[in-house]
Parts: sequence; C-alpha cells; structure tokens
Amino acid sequence: MSAVLTGMGAAFPADVPQDALWDGFFATHFGGSRVARRVFASAGVRQRHTVADPRVEDLSRWSTGARMERYAVEAMPLGKDAVARALDDAGLAPRDVGLFTVVSCTGYATPGVDIRLARDLGMSDSVQRLFVGHMGCYAALPALGAAADFVAARGRPAVVLCLELTSLHLQPPTDDLGQVVAHALFSDAAAAVVLEPAGTGLVVVDVAARTDVGTADHMTWDVTDLGFRMGLSPRVPDVLAVHVAPMVADLLARNGVAPGEVAGWAVHPGGPRILEVVADRLALPAGALDASRAVLAEHGNCSSATVLMVLSALPRPAPGRYVVALAFGPGLTLYAALLRSP
Repeated sequence: MSAVLTGMGAAFPADVPQDALWDGFFATHFGGSRVARRVFASAGVRQRHTVADPRVEDLSRWSTGARMERYAVEAMPLGKDAVARALDDAGLAPRDVGLFTVVSCTGYATPGVDIRLARDLGMSDSVQRLFVGHMGCYAALPALGAAADFVAARGRPAVVLCLELTSLHLQPPTDDLGQVVAHALFSDAAAAVVLEPAGTGLVVVDVAARTDVGTADHMTWDVTDLGFRMGLSPRVPDVLAVHVAPMVADLLARNGVAPGEVAGWAVHPGGPRILEVVADRLALPAGALDASRAVLAEHGNCSSATVLMVLSALPRPAPGRYVVALAFGPGLTLYAALLRSP
C-alpha cells in the first residue's frame, strides 16, 4: 500500500515588505549597521509574514513564557486555516483523519495546538497525534516520512501541519552576523498536506537523511530566557556542498531512478547561497529552483513550512516522473524525500 499526497494548504499572517521592516525597525535595532543593511538587501526576500510586527510591538525583551502564551493564541487560526484548506483540496472530511502530525520549533504548550486544532476542526476523538518539535527547517520531511509510513501500514489518511511563528523570537540588538542573517530571512506561516492510501497526487516513494555530527555547532536553535536564539555559521553552505550530491545520488540509486527522471526540485530556500550550492552540486538546469527562489522572495524562510510551500508551487510532473524535496537544518542535517507522479 502506498501513501499519496492528495491535498495541500497554506495560511499566512499579514505581509510586510522587507524594506519596510528594515526602515521601520531593524535599521535602528542594528544601530544603522551597513553590514546588516547589506545582509537584508541581499537576502533574496521581497516580503515576509509576521504575527508580531516589530514596527508596532518590540518583542525583543519579552520572556520566553510570554512568547509561548502569544504562540498559543496566534497559532490556532493559522493552523486551522491551513489544515482546512488541505482537507478541502483532498476532498476529505476531518473525521476521516487517522493521524494528525504537527511540526513546530517555535512554540510549545501542553495540551498542545495539536489537541486544540483536532477538536476545533472536528477530527475524531480517537485520532492519533504526533508532535515533531525543535528539529528546525528540515522537520517537514521526517514528519512526511512518518505520516506516509502510517498511511501505508494502517490504510488510513494522515495530515501533516507545519506551523512556525519565527517573529515571536525577535532577539535583543546584537552585532552577531548569524543573528542578523536570521532576522533578515525568517517569516511566519502554516502549511499542511494530506496523505491517503490512494488517490490522485504524488506518491511518497522514500525518505533519506544525512547528519554531519562534526558540524553540529554550525546551526543551532537554543532556548533562552528571551525566546529561542539561532546560531548560524557562514560555513553551512560548505557543509551542504560536501553532502548534498552523494545523499541525493544514493536516494535515487536505491530506488532505481535515473537523475534524468527527476522533473521537479522542491529545495528549502535557506538563503540565496544555499540554493546556489545545491544547484551547482546537483548540476541542475537553469530554472530548476525557480519555485524555491519565488517562495523565498514572496514569503521568506518559514522554517519547516517552507519546503511544503515550494512543493505546492512546483508544476505537476508528467506521469512516471519524480520530484525530490530537500531541506536542511540543525545537526547539521540534510533530509530528502522522493515522490513520484503516478
């Protein structure tokens, strides 16, 4: 039995132009730094989404507890909207869902938003739930793999929701370049997919992972008294350059897929340099990562939700052709999913 991706949906809070964020807040926040200004200008982001506009309210000194309370409030309408859209796209009723998986590295509560969303959406009180927390930008793909295994084993539908509110983790002023990059890229969004044992859509063929534990300090996401703080090394693209081609080659080979059979690439746009490295190491044709660049420009980096947004933006491949989804995050970890158009 297979797991077929039959529905997708996304929801976003208010749009804010990148230039307006710089002029209205971050120029002062970073003390008028020319380096910070160049980072914002070269991030590849035209606009982002935020539940907490820093021009209106500065959360940089808020406690982690206050930020989690805000997460619980803001997450509900976004998550509900994204899942409802995905279920509607699949033509599936909420009570038919057998497994509801929620992914987030930006907010926690118990009882969690998974329980509250299942209740408000009208899912069965016997629905199984899985929460995938604090894995970062690549988390959508292990969640997709776990949900696909459930669907294939149980013959029941599953929903995966990635719900990230990075704006709640605005940090105090700093000259740490990694922090500047993070504040120039990250955005808020919710994205959901529906998986069923049959239907029209992409079949989940396989999922692969590779972690370079020797570079674990290159990308971090630490819980502090003032929210969650990102550590980001400029060496991250160099590590990806070493691992991405061998990992993808192994994924394709073990499934008997030739590189020429891959018609679409849903690559997490961690930033312009990340996309350049992936395109170069995989020898991708011009335009192969246009969807990734467009999502980055229009939405920013929405952590785990982003790769699902890119996947949704890709043209439907011809029957028998494949799509590879790639995402990267703390660890330093690479994840890939192979999907087939039936």
